Amino acid sequence: MEHASAAAIVDTDGLVTGWSEGARRLTGYPAEEAVGRPARDLLAQDLAPGAVSALTGTALVRHRDGSAVALALRGHPLLTGDGTPGGYAVTVEHPDTDLFVLAGETFRQASLSMSVHDTGQRYLRANDTALRLLGVSEPELVGRRLSDIMEGIEADGSGFHRHLRQVAETGRPARYETFTPASSPLDEHAWRVEMWPVRDPSGAVAAVAMAGIETTEQHRAQQRLALLNQAAAGIGTTLDVVRTAEELIALLVPRLADFAGVDLLDWVLGTDEPVVESVTDISLRRVAHSSATEGYPRPTPHLGEQVVHPTYSVPARALREGRAVLSGPGDPDFERWMRLRNEQAPHNRAWRGRVRSALAVPLRARGTVLGVVLLARADPGEPYVDDDVVLVEELASRAAVCVDNARRFARERSTALTLQHSLLPTGLPGQVAVEVAHRYLPSGSAAGIGGDWFDVIPLSGSRVALVVGDVVGHGIPSTATMGRLCTAVRTLADVDLPPDELLTHLDDLVTHLSAGGEGDEAAELGATCLYAVYDPVSRRLTLAAAGHPAPAVVLPDGSAHLVAMTAGPPLGVGGQPFEATELELPEGSVVALYTDGLVEDRVRDLDQATAELCRALTASVPSLDALCDNVLKSVMPEDPSDDVALLLARTRALGADQVATWDITPDPAQVAATRTSVMERLAAWGLGESAYVTELVVSELVTNAIRYGEPPIQLRLIRDHSLICEVSDGSSTSPHLRRAHAFDEGGRGLLLVAQLTQRWGSRPTGGGKTIWAEQSLSQE
Repeated sequence: MEHASAAAIVDTDGLVTGWSEGARRLTGYPAEEAVGRPARDLLAQDLAPGAVSALTGTALVRHRDGSAVALALRGHPLLTGDGTPGGYAVTVEHPDTDLFVLAGETFRQASLSMSVHDTGQRYLRANDTALRLLGVSEPELVGRRLSDIMEGIEADGSGFHRHLRQVAETGRPARYETFTPASSPLDEHAWRVEMWPVRDPSGAVAAVAMAGIETTEQHRAQQRLALLNQAAAGIGTTLDVVRTAEELIALLVPRLADFAGVDLLDWVLGTDEPVVESVTDISLRRVAHSSATEGYPRPTPHLGEQVVHPTYSVPARALREGRAVLSGPGDPDFERWMRLRNEQAPHNRAWRGRVRSALAVPLRARGTVLGVVLLARADPGEPYVDDDVVLVEELASRAAVCVDNARRFARERSTALTLQHSLLPTGLPGQVAVEVAHRYLPSGSAAGIGGDWFDVIPLSGSRVALVVGDVVGHGIPSTATMGRLCTAVRTLADVDLPPDELLTHLDDLVTHLSAGGEGDEAAELGATCLYAVYDPVSRRLTLAAAGHPAPAVVLPDGSAHLVAMTAGPPLGVGGQPFEATELELPEGSVVALYTDGLVEDRVRDLDQATAELCRALTASVPSLDALCDNVLKSVMPEDPSDDVALLLARTRALGADQVATWDITPDPAQVAATRTSVMERLAAWGLGESAYVTELVVSELVTNAIRYGEPPIQLRLIRDHSLICEVSDGSSTSPHLRRAHAFDEGGRGLLLVAQLTQRWGSRPTGGGKTIWAEQSLSQE
């Protein structure tokens, strides 16, 4: 027994009669508590009567604290004088005891939180780490549940008790993640808990052991990574400056701040270029803020109000130094700033007294400072640390880029809108041929303003050209391309080309620009166009399309349909012909020209959309303007992804009392008779004051047609807002205006016509040409 580290004497009745110091250290029982007690009381398992003498090997001894201790025992009989056992010496061999004691110390000194619980979830033992975290001593803990000593832990509802019970009942280990709440969410601790059953020699679960590994740092790192991932998806969802700032604040409060606000420089909210602000007078505007406690503190300034940060304040220092500034109580500048804020907002004085830490980070993108984001934590939260600063800097950097993108988009959108409005017709001149109404709605999508356009172009003979087109792409390049095409169409219309020929020339122009790469927009110079010409005398509409949707027509009887026509390829494809379609319209018909943004949408069928368009056009409304509004309300997608242009034209007709026509025999002797007939018609129209000029114009144009043209020759007078004289013949040769020399016998006719009339020109016809001259009746 000299090598034994612990020993006990047990008599033949099973009572303890001797107890060593080593036994006290192993079991926790002093000699005065052990001697005189039945030995089986000290065991965690029952022994059969008389089994003490056979006790050799490992036995489960109950520690004084209630835990079960496995000991390597050896029983030695103590013989009397007659050779019979008078008792037994039970020892723990020295080598095994050292290992046992070492194992006990390992448990006690482990850096992990470790404890042993009985099957009723009560503590049997806990190591020093667990006792320190719980803030209790071992005597205060043993025999009690965690819910008895920690508030907020429900005996039946917490994961801790539930898992302890599960391990005790099933005998299977358990592992789970948990959080220990502190005074605020900012101070919580994360744990990974391992639980496993402790079995007695019979295999039954006698206790449950637990080890807790603190994973707060790993958890916070995961939270920071998750927050950055959320920022990548949640900041900058729209190209709107204020909305982007609000998205940043939503990420910061309450996870990183009890209060946060975003202040931007004034020019960021406009469309101007960056403005260099003085560091002594930094004027910003509060665009977003939020508090973890609703309504408290009451933010000052309010949203949209201007704020001037003093140069010593945390936000001003961040802006001036171009870096994150962390401050709090103890910093003289911080204390001075808080006093100023208390004076400006006394209703928040109590909260400001609890500010534990303030952090300001400048919003910088592409080398330009846009504003500052301010964060504050109040007691009892933890102050900001370096990891928080790095995280907020990363979030602010991402938000700043999104704010700058939104600012640039707003600036480009404003520029494109200004350019678009300058190119689109605003006040269309009065037309005798049609009554018009129009709408243009720019796209609100992130793609930007598109290249949709429309136009109404007066032509000779009281005719009018109706145009609508759409340039591929968005932004300023598309708008600029739209302007070039719009100008080209007006130039070609002035030549008075038929619709199919005009589109052919326009297609050549687009192909040439694309091939030459003129401008950044050349790569996207695809476009569609619909060109239509309406003649109020014949009431005929002639139209051709280059990849553009067919127009809709509403007849006076209320029926509506799409015009059956063959649309050629889009402009810029080249090599394909364009076909003209001609139809006669009753007076009062409505022709609707539009771009595809009105009817095309990813979520609806095109045929259904065009049917809705036809129904909307038949609505009973008081005016064409009201009909435009009804069409947009009924047909346009809720969130259009493209520009929408709509042009409505109600046709008019010139009656027989406004048009006079004469067929001319190609004989110079007919000129005098023709002049007489024209004078008579002017008298009937009450235009006697125009007779002299008209007589000269008719004489010159008819004489030229007889002398240089080919039959058939026809003269037509049209009276609307002006007096139009037209002479047609079968020759395709157009006359040229030239200045005659002093001794020339001719050459002054067209020059005279040009000087006497408001305007004049020629246009090709299917069988020749028409020379026309127009006089303004309003000036007579």
